[in-house]
Amino acid sequence: MSTNRDIASRRTVALVGPSAAGKTSLAEALLWKAGAVGAPGSVERGSTVSDHDPLERRALRSLNTTLLHFEHREITTHLIDTPGAPDFLGQSLPALEAVETAAIVINASTGVEPMALRMMEWARQRERDRIIVVNKIDAQGVNLQALVQEIQAAFGRECLPVNLPSQKGESVLDCFWKLKDEGPPADFSSVEQAHRALVEQVVEVDAAFVERYLNEGDVDPSELHAPLEQALREGHLVPICFVSSRTGAGVPELLDVIERLLPDPTESNPPAFLEGEGEKARPVQAAVDPDKHVLAHVFKITQDPYVGKVGLVRVHQGTLTKDSQLYVGDGRRPFKVGHLFMLQGKELKEVAKAVPGDLCAIAKVEELHFDAVLHDAAEDSHIHLKPLEFPVPVHGLAIAPKRRGDEQRLHDILQKLISEDPCLKLEHVSTTNETVIYGLGELHLRTLLDRLQEVHNCQVDTRPPRIAYRETVTAPAEGHHRHKKQTGGAGQFGEVFLRIEPLPRGSGFQFVDEVKGGTIPTNFMPAVEKGVRAAMEEGVVAGYPVVDLKCVVYDGKHHTVDSKEIAFVTAGKKALQAAVQAARPCVLEPIVNVEITAPEANMGDITGDLASRRGQVSGTRSDSTGSLTVLAMAPLSELASYQSRLNSLTGGQGRYTIAFSHYEQVPPNVQAQLASSYKLKDEG
Repeated sequence: MSTNRDIASRRTVALVGPSAAGKTSLAEALLWKAGAVGAPGSVERGSTVSDHDPLERRALRSLNTTLLHFEHREITTHLIDTPGAPDFLGQSLPALEAVETAAIVINASTGVEPMALRMMEWARQRERDRIIVVNKIDAQGVNLQALVQEIQAAFGRECLPVNLPSQKGESVLDCFWKLKDEGPPADFSSVEQAHRALVEQVVEVDAAFVERYLNEGDVDPSELHAPLEQALREGHLVPICFVSSRTGAGVPELLDVIERLLPDPTESNPPAFLEGEGEKARPVQAAVDPDKHVLAHVFKITQDPYVGKVGLVRVHQGTLTKDSQLYVGDGRRPFKVGHLFMLQGKELKEVAKAVPGDLCAIAKVEELHFDAVLHDAAEDSHIHLKPLEFPVPVHGLAIAPKRRGDEQRLHDILQKLISEDPCLKLEHVSTTNETVIYGLGELHLRTLLDRLQEVHNCQVDTRPPRIAYRETVTAPAEGHHRHKKQTGGAGQFGEVFLRIEPLPRGSGFQFVDEVKGGTIPTNFMPAVEKGVRAAMEEGVVAGYPVVDLKCVVYDGKHHTVDSKEIAFVTAGKKALQAAVQAARPCVLEPIVNVEITAPEANMGDITGDLASRRGQVSGTRSDSTGSLTVLAMAPLSELASYQSRLNSLTGGQGRYTIAFSHYEQVPPNVQAQLASSYKLKDEG
């Protein structure tokens, strides 16, 4: 039987923040100081518990979310190490849903980077408790006092140190439990000053404590637990901790903060469960009680080469055991939990149960999927989590297997990889007959291609997706072709007269038979239409489908012996091509609506760059984070690799989404270039 004490002894922390902040090394240092490993691993040597994937070890960076845990002072801490590159937000953002506390790790040498800003804001929006961990405090030339000021300018005055570096980052001094300076001085400020600032910030959430503090001058830190947790829940306090994962300085103090100050599952804001859909959805409170019915959610899917499909699960309510019968969402058939695991990197350790606050893994259940809610009660079938707002993947690559016949295998592997990452999207573009995989950036897709080749041994060809240009006409015209072929024996004969005219944009194609007197027999008219459609599909000017056209066949000739379907197919095709050439043809390009969000300071550069790409800005809007969103229209062809350009303009802080709007005529120079390329290809 589980007790509330079991739950009170749980801590869940996600290490998030930019690349090179040292999140993986910090996780190793925490595992080591807590006694979970004999010695801390090294990213450079590829010996960390967290970065166990061969691709991660080669890249010297995290590419996946990894679960770790340790027990120390009768506290079980679940730790999630996340990738820091913006391309892997599909890995790091779901980690926020599985924990009470988001620890934003900042590199002392580089300061507050864009990814730290984004993760802090996402954690705030999801109402996670937040702490800031300043790593690499022993680096040469760092100014930690100035960094604290930078942190407060970026995130608010509620960011306060709970410990201070000393002896140039060789050690760290506690400022919460200690009331005054003892031993070596802090590198800046003082223990007494930092303690006073903390207490004043914490007591502000409780009027009784404020009055007592004003009257008595101080409060015993041991009495501040309840207001401290309230301050963390409300974002009224964001503690700053200082560490060096390389030397271990500050790591014992960070362990102390995790175990004594951070919330257990009963003390944090509840998960954002909803019942029902749309406007009728209402919040549902999960009871942090091991004796209630089960409520949990899958925050990550992995495909283990030996175990198969594995769902990483956060338990919010009830107790999971290896014999639990669980439903997936509104599924009508339950599955039995065969084995329940806790993860330590790639190692799966079987456990008997998981209570609220535990992160565990369930293997070999095909019904599991990202964001699935698991429950064991029929009345919970309509409960789901408030969806995370992921960046829209717009960086695309057309992909095809090198070997013919491998199309289905490639599709199956891609589906598995997409199940692991909600920021990957697969689409078959019927207009260009291409399979396109979309991700958040070049690194994202390059990693996917490496995984296809090295893990799944699937060789592929890639290229940028083709732009779905179209052709149309701008004036009426007529076309005629006589097809006559004599090769001995029965010949081929068919003659077609037709006229064409443009239709309004988006109208499609109309085929009209106005032949009188049987000059083209009725049984050959479908062949004429087939030829016309074939010419339209192939394109006339630049090799793209012809659209928005009315074609009227009004005359022709046939031969009682030599006329065949193939002859009228060819005559219809050639007549249509001749008519289009005479009808002032033009090439159309897709125009997309673009929304670009970036810091206000970059707006001038962004709008200027859009203008150079034939874009038109229609307006702007601001948001609560101090960013501006530019609303514009631009040709899709001008936005190839636009994320790279946007990164350079905004220092990595910009993001964009696109959505199709309409087709528009390309400029004459672009049409000439497309037509020239088509003729060269035909000649080749």
